[in-house]
Amino acid sequence: MKKEEIFNFYNKYILGTYFKLPVIFVKGKGSYLWDIDGKKYLDFFPGWGVVSLGHCHPKVMSAIRNQVSKLIFVSNNYYHSFQAKLAKELNFFGFDSKVFFCNSGAEANEAAIKFCRKFGKTRYKIITFKNSFHGRTLACLAATGQEKYREGFLPLPEGFKTAIFNDLKSVEELIDKETIAVMLELIQGEGGVNVAKEEFVLGLRKLCDEKDLLLVIDEVQTGIGRTGKMFCYQHYNIQPDIITLAKGIAGGLPLAAMMVREDIADVMKPGSHASTFGGGPIVCSAALAVLKTIQKDKLLTHVIRMGDYIFKKLAELKSKYSIIKEVRGKGLMWGIELNIPATKIVESALERGLLINCTQDYVLRIMPALNISKKDIDKGLKILENVLKYG
Repeated sequence: MKKEEIFNFYNKYILGTYFKLPVIFVKGKGSYLWDIDGKKYLDFFPGWGVVSLGHCHPKVMSAIRNQVSKLIFVSNNYYHSFQAKLAKELNFFGFDSKVFFCNSGAEANEAAIKFCRKFGKTRYKIITFKNSFHGRTLACLAATGQEKYREGFLPLPEGFKTAIFNDLKSVEELIDKETIAVMLELIQGEGGVNVAKEEFVLGLRKLCDEKDLLLVIDEVQTGIGRTGKMFCYQHYNIQPDIITLAKGIAGGLPLAAMMVREDIADVMKPGSHASTFGGGPIVCSAALAVLKTIQKDKLLTHVIRMGDYIFKKLAELKSKYSIIKEVRGKGLMWGIELNIPATKIVESALERGLLINCTQDYVLRIMPALNISKKDIDKGLKILENVLKYG
């Protein structure tokens, strides 16, 4: 198909729910993409972190090819070894849990919300945070602390209260006899890459223990090595009650998970929740390849080292260009807050062959592949500097 034909078909046949940049990609390898005209791009934001090991990683591709020739799908009414192995592997990293597999972050968070209500019996209220983002289903929109995502979809399910991020007192003030859980992103990606303070998280865990509340950590963006730990909560020396995962877990394929503390997991019985496509053989095979590669290639150490390097370089840019207001993040998840709208920066970077993201209007977001090289970091940040310098 030619470019104009593709654009026309999108306009005519596809629901316009996304803001799209005018580029058509046809091939990817590692941290690079090629468009329909053969132009090469350095990808600093591979699918919101979904493509965690870069495009078409050989180990992930090998796992997919091997499995697709044997068994593509089997219902969750039956057993298969890859789901069993993956659940065990996820438990290897320090959170003793039982796992529910689904397809997206919103599904994982829906499962967590349902679990909390089932666990709480008459207690059903969940406290979330301003500028949070938990997904686009109705319950997840109700949990999300950003009004703009709720517009046009009212009424939403009740039972959600919004506290102030990094403000423990605001949480305490919302707790009542019907409260069952607190749901938290440790780094608010869609909210502007806002990082939770250690004292706040420790205080929140203590408060949940005192009030008999579940602490749900939304690791949809931060999980699977993104911050230099397998799970971001491990930076804070706490144990959650529930973790939700998605994005980078299967190297580009649709897979998500809710992990529930083992000693409370049996609240959910057969028939209480389901996901038709969740945890199929192919996606679980891909996820196992991702986890194996992270461990074998020591990517958690690499993420920490490259993250420190990126922060140093971004700090240098901040000192040189007054357009940069603040740099914040952890590992390979960074936000660059500007004092001007960031959309034109994203568009100019695209023209120069660099893919980055804009969130909250003023924040540039970069989340490169976990195995990105120092050479590619230097190349990408040089392009970004030229954009900041020349527009």
